[in-house]
Amino acid sequence: MRIWKPFAVFAAAAALVLPLAGGAGAQDYKEEYRVSTVVPPPFPWGIAAQRWADLVAERTDGRIVMKLYPGAQLVQGEQTREFTAMRRGIIDMAVGSTINWSPQIPEMNVFALPFLMPDYAALDALTQGPVGERIFELIEENGVVPLAWAENGFREVTNSQRPIRTPADMEGLKMRVVGSPIFNDIFTALGANPTQMSWADAQPALTTGAVDGQENPLTIYTVLKMHELGQTNVSLWHYVADPLIFAVNQEVWDSFTEEDQGIVRQAALDAGAHGIEVARNGLTGEDQSLVTEIEGYGVTVVRLTDEERQAFVEATRPVYEKWRETIGADLVTMAEESVANR
Repeated sequence: MRIWKPFAVFAAAAALVLPLAGGAGAQDYKEEYRVSTVVPPPFPWGIAAQRWADLVAERTDGRIVMKLYPGAQLVQGEQTREFTAMRRGIIDMAVGSTINWSPQIPEMNVFALPFLMPDYAALDALTQGPVGERIFELIEENGVVPLAWAENGFREVTNSQRPIRTPADMEGLKMRVVGSPIFNDIFTALGANPTQMSWADAQPALTTGAVDGQENPLTIYTVLKMHELGQTNVSLWHYVADPLIFAVNQEVWDSFTEEDQGIVRQAALDAGAHGIEVARNGLTGEDQSLVTEIEGYGVTVVRLTDEERQAFVEATRPVYEKWRETIGADLVTMAEESVANR
């Protein structure tokens, strides 16, 4: 991952010419830079994106104005088109999910390998280690500048029919999954009937009973009050995590002065750290207040034992091995070693 040196002005004359060396002058900046996200505040994802925009506006004295466009509205709700749109300049910036960008960069599916990451330490070992560096390299090779990590959280499974403790409990359940093929493979292997749809379509489908369940971080569950959508069974299985990436279109990035590039990057790092903190609040260590809140709604929360979780691991192992080759065996091995050495 490239480290950018702080911009320094050594003389009055240099101050006049250096901005031109880093790109166009500030007078050529857009009036507004469009930032794509899937969800707005108060979700941790939207909070991180808004913090980024706020910090950049503050630290550039308003030279760079970023506006959030949640709901993937810049790509008509098609979440998996977001990366391509940013690469082509339709979108200026994004805080995007590795899940949604994986159709363009298959290696990002490493984070969706079922049961690769058992805990937050494992997730950190991937994003902050050689796997994260490799993912950033691949993003750069595709004409987009990656800046920082955040996260949506571990994805848990919910449904309106029954508690899920074993793979057999998944049999026949109609499950909404995101539009990445590996999720279809995982739920098919567990005996469910997965249906890929955008999140905009998922909420009415849950309300009408067109689908029985879904999988998402608990922060999504609580903000949307999904118990009111019939999702009265929650199983904590930590089967995959959902890292987020702050990124900028290459041409937009090149248009910034070197000083402003440094500001935008550091703001993303700061916003990402805040987003991770918010995403994990009430879910780490002894603080399980978010789970307690969900139980307070009368929801059945299943905490899998190690043996119960292992049954899901074994049931999805063929999917894991199939996708090892799609992702790249070397990258998967690197990920496994990072997790083991966390």
